[in-house]
Amino acid sequence: MHYFIIMGAIIGVGSVFLSLYGNPANTGICASCFLENIAGAIGLHNNIRMQYIRPEIIGFVLGSFGLAMVRKQFASTGGSSPLLRFMVGMLLIVGCSVFIGCPVKLILRLAAGDIAAIIGFIGLIAGVYIGLEFVENGFRLGEPKEAPKANAFIVPGFMIFLLVIALLEPRFVGNSTKGAAAQHAPFLLSLAIGLIIGAFAQRTQFCITGGIARIFLWGGREIMNCPRSTGLLVSIFSFLGFAFVANLLTGQFSFGLHGQPSSNESYGWAFLGMMLVGFGSVLIRGCPLRQLVAAGQGDNDAGAAVMGMLVGAALVQNWGIGGNPAGTPVAGQIAVLVGLCLLFAVGLLNRRRGYGIAPEYQTGLD
Repeated sequence: MHYFIIMGAIIGVGSVFLSLYGNPANTGICASCFLENIAGAIGLHNNIRMQYIRPEIIGFVLGSFGLAMVRKQFASTGGSSPLLRFMVGMLLIVGCSVFIGCPVKLILRLAAGDIAAIIGFIGLIAGVYIGLEFVENGFRLGEPKEAPKANAFIVPGFMIFLLVIALLEPRFVGNSTKGAAAQHAPFLLSLAIGLIIGAFAQRTQFCITGGIARIFLWGGREIMNCPRSTGLLVSIFSFLGFAFVANLLTGQFSFGLHGQPSSNESYGWAFLGMMLVGFGSVLIRGCPLRQLVAAGQGDNDAGAAVMGMLVGAALVQNWGIGGNPAGTPVAGQIAVLVGLCLLFAVGLLNRRRGYGIAPEYQTGLD
């Protein structure tokens, strides 16, 4: 259990220190925001305020990759509906962009005193519950199988490529001089914290939505033989607690509802955006951070979701989907509603009656 407490402490304190040393307020870590920055840096969108190769993302994948290799847990598996996972990965970023943050940033916003984030948290719980209902009633995307080992090196290899071009700074790489992407902690500090988080997340299988799923199981609801392990839930409480204390000690805590960083008063759409994220995360067994970490340890299905997330990060910028301080644009509202409809369609079309929980989902809920 101590590993889960340490995991929460590392991501909580590490995130707050990244904000203290240059990352945007309440955005010490945000998988969706940082993927949008990377997408812009490599030319997938042209928003000059969102272009920077975030070393934290590189660290998550390579930290997981390194520890998996050391622990002999690096294994190439996949083949479980990769195109559907790619699409759901895109939808995760759509939901995150409307909320203005991924589940990790949601916890950081709560820990910094942003009351509005409570609405998103309730939406995330609702989405997880809906996803669990589908899983309990036979939803499955197929069982992953052993795959050629070369496949497992694609995502880590891509991150090494990003690291090289970030250090060399060739002319084709975008680098914002204003806006959110221009606010960043020192490169090596960000990379180091990302590597540590990635390694501990690989060790603990840290996942925000997986931890929330524990609420339902721990509360007496038993899904087949899925054990009621509370480790991931402990990680979330540890994360919230350590981030809260770190914010207080560094003067970054600001309790209130209005005028919070990376927030707006479009509460209904924030709820639905996080519902989309929770629902989709359960269907593909992991929140955006978990997908990055799993891809680092050789999960090709997670790798497909990561590639979908990167494309989704480009689309939300190119199509103006993301929320902003003024509210949620019409394009974002339409995208969330379409995304929810697509997830319900995926859930219904991939349900096998009478089969119960697939073994791979029992593992994903542990």
